[in-house]
Amino acid sequence: EVKNTGERPIQVGSHYHFAETNAALDFDRPTARGYRLDIPAGTAVRFEPGESREVTLVAYAGRRHVYGFRGLTMGPLDAADGGGE
Repeated sequence: EVKNTGERPIQVGSHYHFAETNAALDFDRPTARGYRLDIPAGTAVRFEPGESREVTLVAYAGRRHVYGFRGLTMGPLDAADGGGE
């Protein structure tokens, strides 16, 4: 479950690294590392202030290297590639 604890709506796109979403979204971030929303490409989910909702996440595929977003990952997600735990 994800809750918007902020005062403004937050929109998250289909390919955004969910663990790096707006800090006002309250959820288990470590568990979301390496995942994105399981929604069609080019779409988004909007969280209104105070709203809680269930979301379905899907793991990143391919090389699993994440760059940009909020700058919290900046490289491989998996330990074998120098990332991870």
